[in-house]
Amino acid sequence: MIPLRDDVPSQSTPVVTYGLIALNLVVYLYQFSLSLDSRGPGAEAFEAFIYEFGVVPCRLTGGCTTVDQFPHPVATILSSMFLHANLLHVLGNMLYLWIFGDNVEDTVGHGRFLFLYLLSGVVAALGQTLVNPSSRVPMVGASGAVAGVLGAYLILFPGATVLTLMMFGIFYRIVHIPAVIVLGFWIVIQIVSGYITVALGRGESGGVAWFAHIGGFVAGMLLLFLFRPRQSRRL
Repeated sequence: MIPLRDDVPSQSTPVVTYGLIALNLVVYLYQFSLSLDSRGPGAEAFEAFIYEFGVVPCRLTGGCTTVDQFPHPVATILSSMFLHANLLHVLGNMLYLWIFGDNVEDTVGHGRFLFLYLLSGVVAALGQTLVNPSSRVPMVGASGAVAGVLGAYLILFPGATVLTLMMFGIFYRIVHIPAVIVLGFWIVIQIVSGYITVALGRGESGGVAWFAHIGGFVAGMLLLFLFRPRQSRRL
């Protein structure tokens, strides 16, 4: 199930959404350039960059330290939101932000939207750290922050519909699906997957920080009420 676009028109230019997408893409291009560095092993440089600027739960909790503590572990909560593990990772996150971010920004305003996005990302990182505080695996990606946008969108536009690509093996179909089903299905997948990882005694499964997604989604819903939309555009 891949969303393509929604049916809610924006009434203003979503400059923050566009800026966040551009920044994420520029940072990923820099990451990719590290893998092409002819002066040394590119793959190692790429991974080292992620480990340095990603959120490592045990460093955040003080359970492990490195010789060089730059940047400070707290600062990596912010930097990690703009790093991605691979091209599909960044494109998937930016697709969701492109589709749903403009309407949330249009409703709450540019500044408050930026705060909602960033604070959702912070809660996401802390949520995953709380579940697996001893993990040495760096967390990267805008997924937690984008999840906050999805949570806010679900509250604001429960009656919206989303043009969605449905894949059935080699067959596909493009259909209009209510946003409450698209986003509801998404969060249910996160919750079920998170439960499975807990049952298996692991905080991550397949490299996915499920509890970061859950934490970000819930944070976005709660922060929406804190920031109070400037106008009612509920559908």
